[in-house]
Amino acid sequence: MKSRSLVNFITLTIKGFLMGAANVIPGVSGGTMALILGIYEELINAIHSFNYNFLRLISLFKIRQAVSSVSWPFLLPVGLGILLATVSLAKSLSWLLDSYPAIVWSFFFGLILSSVFTVGRVLKEWRVPTITAIGLGTIAAYFLFGLIPVATPEAPWFIFLSGFLAICAMILPGISGAYILVLLGKYRYILDALNNRDFLILFILIAGALVGLLSFVRVIDWLLKRYHDLTMAILIGLMLGSLKKIWPWKETLTTFFDTHGKEVPALQINILPPSLNSEVGIALLFMFIGFLVVFSLDLWERKKG
Repeated sequence: MKSRSLVNFITLTIKGFLMGAANVIPGVSGGTMALILGIYEELINAIHSFNYNFLRLISLFKIRQAVSSVSWPFLLPVGLGILLATVSLAKSLSWLLDSYPAIVWSFFFGLILSSVFTVGRVLKEWRVPTITAIGLGTIAAYFLFGLIPVATPEAPWFIFLSGFLAICAMILPGISGAYILVLLGKYRYILDALNNRDFLILFILIAGALVGLLSFVRVIDWLLKRYHDLTMAILIGLMLGSLKKIWPWKETLTTFFDTHGKEVPALQINILPPSLNSEVGIALLFMFIGFLVVFSLDLWERKKG
């Protein structure tokens, strides 16, 4: 695998950090951020490099050859950035979501809405099957984000399963791994484990995530190589449908108590801002900033290319 410059290493670390920050927010996907940042397909290919040949070389104790066979110059900085964001932002993002939810969601709403248009440029042809695929992806995400979280066990096998499903969602733009944890009733549980450094729970979760990552990424890689436009169209649709979850203003219809006794929303509907005040104005400003961030990144990537 080719080596990379220090500047490239730092750039990839920052992109990984942004992916990790997105994954901490329930409803925002690291896969979405990878698409926005222009590294999605490279990420899939890099993870796919952990294949049978890698395992064979490891079993023969040919460590240097095994390391050389995978895309570690790409995965190392991206993985480092994701890890740094996950560990450092868990508390602050949790506080921001509790204290200023409309502003946080507005920023990500602008980020993802604008990215639907910029990412759409990767489609080579706009045909009826492509448009249909976007529609199907949108409908799937829309109904997924209408599901109600449930109470679930805290047994090791379920933590493993939660990690498996969450990482699969993380790979897919529009479907948040954190939101899958919310649906499974494990978001606060895992967030507490992160904040309290409960390494046993985190180890089980990571083990499930690794198994899910190395298996599901092969499905995505196969689809991208054989049905590139249709696959990308579905991914764009998933991003579009996820806007239902990210809309900043909501009315809570029903709630439930999680395993820690905290009352959390179960069923919410999207509403218009109740009144035009300073908070709404700030939220709309951050929505616009989200737009600008994506278009600036897109312009920067095109100038580099």
